Amino acid sequence: MASEATTVRVPGPDGDREVRISSPSRVLWPEAGITKLDLAEYLVTVGGAFVRANGDRPISLQRFPGGVDGEQFFSKNPPKGAPDYVRSVTVTYPSARSHTQLVIDEPAVAVWAAQMNTVVFHPWASRAEDSDHPDQLRIDLDPQPGTDFGDTVPVAEELRKVLDEVGLTTWIKTSGNRGLHVFAPIRPEHEFLEVRHAVIAAARELERRMPDRVTTAWWKEERGQRIFVDFNQANRDRTMAGAYSPRALAHASVSTPITWDELRTADPTAFTIRTVPDRLRTTGDPWESMGEQPGSIAPLLEWWERDLANGEGELPFPPDFPKMPGEPPRVQPSRAKKPS
Repeated sequence: MASEATTVRVPGPDGDREVRISSPSRVLWPEAGITKLDLAEYLVTVGGAFVRANGDRPISLQRFPGGVDGEQFFSKNPPKGAPDYVRSVTVTYPSARSHTQLVIDEPAVAVWAAQMNTVVFHPWASRAEDSDHPDQLRIDLDPQPGTDFGDTVPVAEELRKVLDEVGLTTWIKTSGNRGLHVFAPIRPEHEFLEVRHAVIAAARELERRMPDRVTTAWWKEERGQRIFVDFNQANRDRTMAGAYSPRALAHASVSTPITWDELRTADPTAFTIRTVPDRLRTTGDPWESMGEQPGSIAPLLEWWERDLANGEGELPFPPDFPKMPGEPPRVQPSRAKKPS
């Protein structure tokens, strides 16, 4: 018996490509009834905006062979059998090990990734040709238990003011879950550690202005019912779901760029694989011109140095990172040894 398969025609810069989709009727989102073919067609429809947001960057693929309710794994280097239009670039990880990583240059590459059951696309904050120097400052606003999306809205608005004060223009998207992602295009003049320090400086200023609503506490037991500014997402090889990337949630939500004017009335659950294509057709891409006027993080680094002088030092790194200079002990405060 012939195997079930189909092909999808994907427009691109070098003309149309035919991408084979095996098992097109495989259901990836059982609750929403969305199949692999539905995912591929979604990526065709939003392809221009998707590549504009995520292209020319090292990217990790979060793959779900049995659907979003099943097992998952991350794929970074291009799998065997990749077509000749799939590019890779060598990057250096926090361990100092180097490896090749996938790069998306056209919609067909994203559709090919969907053929391999990729659901979530995680682009780096740097470009493929200069992967050591981010051209985006990214801040992840993460609601903690007892808070929700609505609680992130005033925090995002205040963060916009903070970054405006240092000359950075901000852009915003839903995370696809309960949080918000605030981006600012920057000139690729600094490596990841310095960009992390810039994020920490902005986060601390935001926390000072909204202490009852915002926290930079790395340990969950210290966060309370506040919005956590996840500064560790600014580290090398730390990524968040890209713009227009689906999420592995039951209703097939999408991490969706919005305008600042939309923020107060936005419903993140309304942005899904089924609805975002129509939104793009009717309202356009709010991020279309995002990278045109990059700014400098030099003022934020001045804030970082000021805070260091005032006794506010380095913050913890993720557990898989090597021990970093000036880093406090990686031990949960409630388990730390008390001074005798």
